[in-house]
Amino acid sequence: MSRLQVLLAAFCFGTTGTAQALGLDASSVTVGAVRIAVGALLLLAAEWAVKRRRAGRGGEGSEVRRLAWPLRPLAVGALGVATYQLCFFAAVKDTGVAVGTVVALGSAPALAGLGGWLLDRRVPDRAWAIATALACAGVATLALGGGGASDVSVVGVALAVGAGASYAAFTLASKRLLDQGHQVEPVMARLFGFGALLLSPILVLGDVTWLTSAGGAAMALWLGAVPTAIAYILFASGLRHLPANEVATLTLAEPVTAALLGAVVLGERPGPTALVGIVMILAGLAVLAAPRQRRPRAVPTSTAEAPVAPA
Repeated sequence: MSRLQVLLAAFCFGTTGTAQALGLDASSVTVGAVRIAVGALLLLAAEWAVKRRRAGRGGEGSEVRRLAWPLRPLAVGALGVATYQLCFFAAVKDTGVAVGTVVALGSAPALAGLGGWLLDRRVPDRAWAIATALACAGVATLALGGGGASDVSVVGVALAVGAGASYAAFTLASKRLLDQGHQVEPVMARLFGFGALLLSPILVLGDVTWLTSAGGAAMALWLGAVPTAIAYILFASGLRHLPANEVATLTLAEPVTAALLGAVVLGERPGPTALVGIVMILAGLAVLAAPRQRRPRAVPTSTAEAPVAPA
C-alpha cells in the first residue's frame, strides 16, 4: 500500500508538464513559486480539517500539538522545497530539458541513499541499487528518445545536481519528522508553508499577471492541488513506512507518466528509444515492488542449542 501511495504521487507529479503545456505561456520560475504558494495554502487547509476531525473524535489533535517541532529538519525541508524550484528551472534553462531532467531526477535517489547512510547508518539493499540503476538508465534513455538535444553546460549540470540534492534533502527531512511521530498533513503544510515564504520574493518581483486570466488561475489551482497538495500527502503517507531512498526511486515513475500524458493528451509520439526507456523505468520499479526474501533462520548445530522435544 505504501509503495502504491508513492506511485500515485508520482502520477500526480507527472501531470505538471501537461498542465503547463495546456496553460498559458508564463515564466517557469513564477509558475513554480505560485504552485508552491497555492499548494501550501491547500496543505494548511488539509491540516486544519484533519486536526478538527481528530479533535472531534476524542482529542487526538491536542496530543499531536504537544510534539516538539525540531528546527533543523524544518529548515532543511523548507529549503529543499524552495531550492529545488530555483535550481531545476535554472538548470533546464541553461543546459536543456533533457539533460537537466535526467541529472536532477537521476541524482535524487542516489543522494537520498547517501544521505540516509550518513545520517542514519542505513545501508541501501541490493534490490534498491538494482532498481535505481535501471530506473535512472531508463530516465536517461527516455530523455534521449524524446529528441531533446542541447549542449551540456557544466553550470547547468551543477544546478541540476543541486535540484536532485534539494529533493533528497526534502525527502530525508520529511522522513525524520514523520519518524518522530508528526502526522502527514502538518509536516507537509509546514515544509511547503515555509518554502512558500522563501519563494515569496519571486511573487513580489516577478511577472504574475497571468494569474488574472481564467486560464492562468485554472493552471495555478491545478498545479497547487494535484501535483503539490494531493501528491505530497500521498508521498508523505508512503514515506512514513518506507526508506527515503526507496521513495526517491519510486518517484522516478514521474517521467513515465509525463511521457504517457504527452502522447495521449498532447498528441506527442514517443519513438522506440523513448519506449525502451519507459520499459527500463518500469522494470526498475518492478524490482522494488517485488517482495523481499527473508533470510532463513540458522539451524542449531550443537546439542546444547537444539530445542528440547516435548515429553
